[in-house]
Amino acid sequence: MPQDYDFEPDLSRASTIPSAWYLDPEIFREERRRVFGRTWQAVGHTDALRSSGDFFTGEVAGEPLVFTRAEDGTVRALSNVCRHRAGPVARGAGNRKVLQCGYHGWSYGLDGTLRGTPEWEGVRDFDRAGHGLPAFRAEAFGPFLFVNLDAAAPDLARFLGTIPQETGHLPVASMKLRKRVDYEIACNWKVYVDNYLEGYHIPIVHPGLFRLLDYRAYRVETSAFHSKQHAPIREPEAVRGAASGSAGGEAFYYWLFPNLMLNFYPDNLQTNVVLPLSAEHTLARFEWYALESERPGDAEELERSLAFADRVQREDIEICEAVQRGLASRTYRSGRYSVLRENGVHHFHGLLERFLRDPAAPTGAPDGR
Repeated sequence: MPQDYDFEPDLSRASTIPSAWYLDPEIFREERRRVFGRTWQAVGHTDALRSSGDFFTGEVAGEPLVFTRAEDGTVRALSNVCRHRAGPVARGAGNRKVLQCGYHGWSYGLDGTLRGTPEWEGVRDFDRAGHGLPAFRAEAFGPFLFVNLDAAAPDLARFLGTIPQETGHLPVASMKLRKRVDYEIACNWKVYVDNYLEGYHIPIVHPGLFRLLDYRAYRVETSAFHSKQHAPIREPEAVRGAASGSAGGEAFYYWLFPNLMLNFYPDNLQTNVVLPLSAEHTLARFEWYALESERPGDAEELERSLAFADRVQREDIEICEAVQRGLASRTYRSGRYSVLRENGVHHFHGLLERFLRDPAAPTGAPDGR
């Protein structure tokens, strides 16, 4: 557990987390356990579990999971580890009536109850009821399914805060997934999150995006477990063919601790899930949702928007990988925050420090940190 950093709540006096936190494999392991293992993680779409018998597999903080919709209609997050010898009980996705371990054939209901134990005659003092698949907490927000491995963590609504109310007027439920792109990045996951949480770099790193946004009005509001970036659009017609596919207005960029980004526009939604691979490698999963349309030119407009978004992503990747190399320099340990532009990064570092140090952090994080 890191002991070389004390978070300073006063932004004007605070310093960033040490460079070692972006490099040390031991801190990476602690983050998987204390941060990703105790927060709500977006794992997939509720559309994948529309019918009884539907399932898909995934992983959170190294924990193998299978998500199911059982006959009673309940969506569950179950351990994908057989209680016999730890084999997988499901692979990929599909629809089936039971889950069967690919090692010795033990079978389980989609509610996790143990159904079958082949060639088990002669085994004594075996409690079948106590050998079902452990279940974890699963909740939905719109079309997104979340799971939390920590039974003591606050519910999803507490983590989301005001996001559902502030975005309830947008037609997210009617949007369809139009594209998914995975970007593998040679940087620590926190470098990518730091970069997302401030607009300070936009004039230098994103000249195209800078022309579209009213940078002077760009601001960040922080809440208990999320922050919101306001980015007023100053060239609606340019945005129509470039950044968002919308006809103007304001873009809202939400970040949910620790690794989910939800970028809302009037008629589309972009999401980023930041998945740590190692101390110095990250997978950023980008998804684009938009309303279906048959208006002439809409398909071409969407392609232009996707191309613009890809260019911005690649600009971010280039600078994040350069920063990761710089963090390894013997001359650098930590930096200071811009009071005007980096309160979102400061808020993130405060939450991170609390979760790494304090077992009660999920219930004790104050508003505005």
